[in-house]
Amino acid sequence: MNRRHFLTSTFLGATAFGLGARGALAAYVSGDFEIKRTEAEWRKMLSDTEYAVMREGDTERAFTSPLNDEDRAGTFTCKGCDQPLYDAATKFESGTGWPSFYQPLDNAVETMPDNSLFFRRTEVHCDRCGSHLGHVFDDGPEPTGKRHCINGVSLKFVAA
Repeated sequence: MNRRHFLTSTFLGATAFGLGARGALAAYVSGDFEIKRTEAEWRKMLSDTEYAVMREGDTERAFTSPLNDEDRAGTFTCKGCDQPLYDAATKFESGTGWPSFYQPLDNAVETMPDNSLFFRRTEVHCDRCGSHLGHVFDDGPEPTGKRHCINGVSLKFVAA
């Protein structure tokens, strides 16, 4: 079973059994990824806020991340596994209070449906360790029209 099939079946199964999006996320982040850690290992390496966002799907408060104002050349990487996720050249000011990008690097992220609010969103995860990054919306700039609205606590910045 490939990861995308696992992801879809896990999400649908978790939702069907009343686990909702958070249950689906928990099943997803414990899935088959290159980087695997126990809950204790994740808790040891992440702050409480980072753990809540990256492993449980929470969202950091808007306008709290210093990465929201980062404008140097470089790469934004996953705090959970150091995988490069977004080129700083794709970052733009969305006014939402979270670092926003119009395009991820190739083979860096995966998505899944998120029905945890009153509307459907698309959740974004690191495809190497499964960490929750944020959500992607269809109101971004050209050339993609996408806005990857990413929690700063899920990222590290590496200057060029």
